[in-house]
Amino acid sequence: METFNTSQETKLQMAREHVEKLKGFYSHLTVYLIFVPIFITINILGGSNFPWAIFPIVGWGIGIAGHAAETYNWSPFFGRNWEQQKIKEFMDAQ
Repeated sequence: METFNTSQETKLQMAREHVEKLKGFYSHLTVYLIFVPIFITINILGGSNFPWAIFPIVGWGIGIAGHAAETYNWSPFFGRNWEQQKIKEFMDAQ
């Protein structure tokens, strides 16, 4: 019975950590969505002929994409189960 409780506690802790990651990501995304129009407005009203606002928008957008990838456990290079598959391969080889 103790294993069940430990398993449930572990799942609960993992769920809480995931919810905290989601909150952080959504906060980050919200601030980004607030500041994009501000950057564009300042760029237009500032009378600049150069669209400088694109640089912070794209740079910050890359950061948002990275934050989303971390939050949703997405990795284009290694995949979701890559680490587990490699561990299994090495254990099977020995």
